[in-house]
Amino acid sequence: MQTPTHRLDSVDLSDGQTFAQGFPHEHFVWARRHAPVYWHAPTERTPGGEGFWVVTRHEDTMAVMCTPEVFSSDLVPPRTGGGTGIHDDPQAGKTMIFMDDPRHKRFRSLVNKGFSARSILTLETELRRRSAALIDAMPEGTPFDFVDAFSRDLPLQAICLLLGVPQEERAQLVEWVDHGIAEANGEIIAREDFRKLRDYGKDLIRRKRQNLSDDVLSTIIRARLEPNEEGSEGGPLTDAELVNFFMLLFAAGSETTRSAIGGGLKALMDHPEQMQRLRTADLAETRLALEEILRWTTPTIYKRRTASRDIDFKGHTIRAGDKVTYWEMSANRDEAVFDNPFRFDTQRAPNLHLAFGFGTHVCLGASLARLELRVAFSELLARIATFQAEGPIDWMPSNRLLGIRRMPLSIRRRA
Repeated sequence: MQTPTHRLDSVDLSDGQTFAQGFPHEHFVWARRHAPVYWHAPTERTPGGEGFWVVTRHEDTMAVMCTPEVFSSDLVPPRTGGGTGIHDDPQAGKTMIFMDDPRHKRFRSLVNKGFSARSILTLETELRRRSAALIDAMPEGTPFDFVDAFSRDLPLQAICLLLGVPQEERAQLVEWVDHGIAEANGEIIAREDFRKLRDYGKDLIRRKRQNLSDDVLSTIIRARLEPNEEGSEGGPLTDAELVNFFMLLFAAGSETTRSAIGGGLKALMDHPEQMQRLRTADLAETRLALEEILRWTTPTIYKRRTASRDIDFKGHTIRAGDKVTYWEMSANRDEAVFDNPFRFDTQRAPNLHLAFGFGTHVCLGASLARLELRVAFSELLARIATFQAEGPIDWMPSNRLLGIRRMPLSIRRRA
């Protein structure tokens, strides 16, 4: 572990390569103890050439998330961009996660009319069928890439089912997402592939309007707010708002669950006694295990806000317009909240992790992600007796998503 002489500027959090071998936990252990809130000076890799604040503790991360009137997800003038990444995103104010209330509340209220718990649960039978088919296609006793064979495909299939994407069009979307994530530089997905997905989303929404069905996207297209409901003037989402919702769910939702499935299986392989415990767990114990997988993997490892006014925060003067980042992966290893936080414990309780955020911007897709994880691990453990690592894991060089790009392993099926 690092000593108190550790230099904060020795780790560049704005450089994706810092995360190419996984999350730099030692740096954040030191920061939580000695500099829980600190100023990260710009480097040659920092978007916009601007420094930013780094918030590392669970309590302080909660404070930022729970005061959106001070720490904005939107565009804060005179900036020309904002959002949740270190870079200033021109989509600030146009996408739900880049909005503050009251616009965010209106958008979320409309989306919630289709994104209900019932609509998510109706996917379970089909997701189990598809999960089983993916597992049955895995070679036995021969090394293969688990990401390519399973953890990438299942979340994408779930989102395509949810949005009503035709089966014959899914392969192209997978290709764009995979290439966009691989080429991303400080973003969730590279801009050229983002543009392709956006154009596809526009066309899909046009086709849905002509032939509405029972999928979630059709339900959201139909959704209306009455005048003054949630403080709005009423009416539906515009085409531009619908496209932004499609992009949010497709680009972000597919990758985060992929990371949780891959990272969760790696954790279980590294802790075989925990895997065995999960094999025989009842529903309550399984739910605890899934929450620990979420804490352990924390697929989105940081988010950014913009200070809307000057504020004294934990002894530091943060100026209006300053970028403030909070690191959920660090918060989810905070020794003040989690007993022995570097122990993977599938029966951990309580488990106050922040993998889905908190407050106004708590993850819209949390119920879908939990369903995907429950289906994925129940089917994997029911059908596969042993998992054997067959080489080093290839981590995604990104400070946004702690993802596994390649995970070679071999399996032996259960008799």
